[in-house]
Amino acid sequence: MVKKINDTLVISGRVDSNNAKQFENELFAAAEGENITLDAGELEYISSAGLRVLLKLKKSAGDVKVINVSNEIYDIFNVTGFVNILDVKKAIREIDVTDCEIIGKGGNGTVYRIDEDTIVKVYRPSVSLAQIEREREFAKTALINGVPCVIAYDVVKCGDSYGIVFEMLKSDTLGHAMSREPEKFEEYVEKFVALAKEMHGAKFKEGSLTNIKTVLHGRVPNLAKWCSEDEMKLIDSLIDELPDESSLIHGDFHPGNIMIQDGELVIIDMPEVTMGAKIWDLAGTYRDLISAPRVSTPEIIKMLEGSVGMSREMMVETGYRFFELYTGITDREKLEEYFKGLSLVYALNVVLIAGSGSPHAEERAQSIMDFPLRKMVIPNEQALRRILRS
Repeated sequence: MVKKINDTLVISGRVDSNNAKQFENELFAAAEGENITLDAGELEYISSAGLRVLLKLKKSAGDVKVINVSNEIYDIFNVTGFVNILDVKKAIREIDVTDCEIIGKGGNGTVYRIDEDTIVKVYRPSVSLAQIEREREFAKTALINGVPCVIAYDVVKCGDSYGIVFEMLKSDTLGHAMSREPEKFEEYVEKFVALAKEMHGAKFKEGSLTNIKTVLHGRVPNLAKWCSEDEMKLIDSLIDELPDESSLIHGDFHPGNIMIQDGELVIIDMPEVTMGAKIWDLAGTYRDLISAPRVSTPEIIKMLEGSVGMSREMMVETGYRFFELYTGITDREKLEEYFKGLSLVYALNVVLIAGSGSPHAEERAQSIMDFPLRKMVIPNEQALRRILRS
């Protein structure tokens, strides 16, 4: 009924009133320490008598995690409220994507069509299960709070990798639609701006999403190999200047990460979603639609065009029109002044990406410290502080 494998206690068979005492004796004899992990992959049934044993274990041991829970057993934990008492994790189902159609590829993985209604985004092996589960929770939280985004189902295992099953949106991205129907450019940009304002106007309860300032502060220690202690203190103090807002921060908000479903825009690709100051999100949109298309190498331009779904020229024009409508600044000279401010926020953004642990960012970290940090952020520290505060 209970056997110990390494540091995990495996429960098997049926646990009911007839054998609950035996289950208790075996469980407490095998349990050691204050953090207990129970593997319920072989558990066929558990009655209220068995649940009371787990409750007793919880009171004596502290943290109790139950993993590999089947749908049937999870239903029992859920209906009795035990999912709120114990840390209960469903078993991750496995799916084979060998014969599935590939419908998209990105930096984090590959998207396969499972059937007419669902797709699976399979992440690279380097992306941890915790990161993947976090993206699923982010999408779920955003949807619950009224943000129009793709519906996420369960986390699955695909060979040596993990993925998330999403609804299949039978449509194209906003970027592709804008390229295909240039006569609708203004209509699409207006919808793009309306979605941004809806997303940034959403109010999330504290703790429902990770705060952007917490994420950014967590990256600063990773800069120690390239930055001095004073530079790291400066970066931390600049992060503190961000307003304490409760907006949804997508982190990569551009037309390539928006789908059109029944005439409405739906947000996709949400691994970096946080809550906080919308200026951080706007700096990312400025990066993707204004700065990068104007100054990047041909190789990066090609990558951007594939990601956003439109030509370099259309990206820039979309960026200008987006910010005109979003800010109300219609004078292009004044808009360029606004962009100078956003470029400083973007520079700080690039510095902190170097501390995110991304291998690509780490490869470029030294050059990032030499230019965005020491030639943009530090010389313009006071101006950047004013921009972040506003």
